[in-house]
Amino acid sequence: MIEIKEEQLDMFAEKEFGILYLYTPFCGTCQLAKKMLSVVEELLPALAIHTANLNFLPKQAKEWGIESVPCLLIFENGAVTHKKYAFHSVEHIYQILKEYAA
Repeated sequence: MIEIKEEQLDMFAEKEFGILYLYTPFCGTCQLAKKMLSVVEELLPALAIHTANLNFLPKQAKEWGIESVPCLLIFENGAVTHKKYAFHSVEHIYQILKEYAA
């Protein structure tokens, strides 16, 4: 996974597709979700999963309507098209993301 900063978020507006995982460092559920995403990333190496600490993105949190963390955002053509808050299992996340691995 690729950690990004606020100034790098423009890449999602410019790309046809992108995945962004939002977390906060002291969130235990976020740590578990990150481990699940790491496994999915190994299974789908064509996907680039970016991560960002939501504590440093208050403007974007409001703009994107983020309700809680962990949150997985899928961007298509510069817009958020999917938000996922419940990660359930590695298999569940794999099924969601495999369609984007081309």
